[in-house]
Amino acid sequence: MNNAIKLAIMGAGVIGKRHMDIIGKEPNVDVCAIIDPSDDALVYANSVGVPWFDNLTSMLANMVPDGIIIATPNQYHVSNALEAVNAKIPILLEKPIADHVEDAMKLVEAAENNHVPLLIGHHRRHNPLLQKAKEIITSGKLGNILAAHCMFWVMKPDDYFATPWRRAKGAGPVVVNMIHDIDCLRYLFGEVDSVQAVTTSKIRNFENEENCGAILQFKSGIIATLSISDSITAPWSWDMSAQENAAFPQYPENAYFIGGTHGCLALPSLEYWTYNGERSWLNELARNRFEYQRIDPFIVQLRNFRDVIANVAVPLVSGREGLETLRTTLAVKEAALTAKTIYLN
Repeated sequence: MNNAIKLAIMGAGVIGKRHMDIIGKEPNVDVCAIIDPSDDALVYANSVGVPWFDNLTSMLANMVPDGIIIATPNQYHVSNALEAVNAKIPILLEKPIADHVEDAMKLVEAAENNHVPLLIGHHRRHNPLLQKAKEIITSGKLGNILAAHCMFWVMKPDDYFATPWRRAKGAGPVVVNMIHDIDCLRYLFGEVDSVQAVTTSKIRNFENEENCGAILQFKSGIIATLSISDSITAPWSWDMSAQENAAFPQYPENAYFIGGTHGCLALPSLEYWTYNGERSWLNELARNRFEYQRIDPFIVQLRNFRDVIANVAVPLVSGREGLETLRTTLAVKEAALTAKTIYLN
């Protein structure tokens, strides 16, 4: 389509290919280039009929896209995104924004100074399910929110760790998985004031953690507990219950629990418990369920990126939002390492 927004995809791994599939379902958006130096990426690009380039410079010598989706390994996020900033190309950068807060800040400031839109791929924020939960919380139906609990209990198979970086320090479930839950909690409750955490790695004995318990206190006073593990046989995680990714089996279980003075809410079922009369543990609770329109959050994210490029919308997850989620996530790591409460003020 001549009037379609043209996007380049940098990184043709699992997530890059998922973006490719999503773009193929959305009108008025086309993939104009795949950027990835690997032979596998060249084969893939040829198979889908998209021009292939080994780096951004070689692509820019042939074309300038309207935007770029960066889905390269985490350690390349900042350098790849800075290249795009220098070329004045709007960016959708997969999470995490960076490995370090200082690098993330450098990228955010560069994008802002050059007036280049920078979106971070915390796709769950785009899920109508999470947006409905925020609407419910904002409406006051739960009363004053006091606490929340998130679970991510999964069993990652041995072949998942065949790739060396997945066994190395920094590649455990805190940065790879918990970061999603932290971003969701920040979206629902606002900024975090302090963090406490512990981690263990006694089963696989890799450099990274396999189990983490964290306590986040928000500036509002809400206390959230998170239990994260990639070594537990269980059905309780967003991935296996929110129906976002067909690669995972799905179970009718909840992963998030939000408690307030007038009611509580479970996600992703959107079950709502409250009293019809006097609020007393001696009385029976009534159970209801909120409805929402289900749609793949990657599609909603793509539409936000398209509209940002067209200058008719602002990023739902900006570079600064990605920075603050990273800051909180790394505070969990620091709290576990130092056995101290980490304050984020």
